[in-house]
Amino acid sequence: MSTPERDTVAAYDAYAADYRDGTTTPPTSVLTTVDRFAEELPTGARVLEIGSGPGRDARLLEAAGLSVRRTDVSREFVRLMRADGYEADVLDPLTDDLFDPIRPFERYDAVWADACLLHVARNDFPIVAGRLADATRSDGLLYASVKEGDGEEWSTHGHVDAPRHFVYWRSHEVREALEDSGWLVDEVGREQGERGEIWLEIWARRQ
Repeated sequence: MSTPERDTVAAYDAYAADYRDGTTTPPTSVLTTVDRFAEELPTGARVLEIGSGPGRDARLLEAAGLSVRRTDVSREFVRLMRADGYEADVLDPLTDDLFDPIRPFERYDAVWADACLLHVARNDFPIVAGRLADATRSDGLLYASVKEGDGEEWSTHGHVDAPRHFVYWRSHEVREALEDSGWLVDEVGREQGERGEIWLEIWARRQ
């Protein structure tokens, strides 16, 4: 893990409870995305969630009939999920084994990576994308979102009162990175966030 990523994880660890309390109610856009994600998968499909945070999205996905493996690189987020009674694993998608230890030879049906891969270093992004593809069955589904823009920066905003490192992407860049890493990108949509920022919403299938 690079220094920017390590410091970003430390920021989430320090403000995990504040982040949880401030993101309890999902935006309408997230509810719509969860519905679409579930409609494209069979009931009971196994989903690897990267960057579960305090677990809000996982609860929505499970309510929609999916089976979710909760993971996060933040130990404090994992602690909060476990305290709520859920199984959750500390997992770094860049270096850790992505397969479920309970089903070590079974690939996932889908990956959910909402608002988390934007913290992955640009040079590491294709590696992470390729490792996610390797852990997903053929034609498996990927949903991911990153912020639109150029370059990268440190920012302190929202429910985390400490600087976090963000890497920004243009549509053609993230499409190319994913398609070079084992995914066939169906769509890169654009959604305006609460602070006026633009999110790139990526839908892809495992090649």
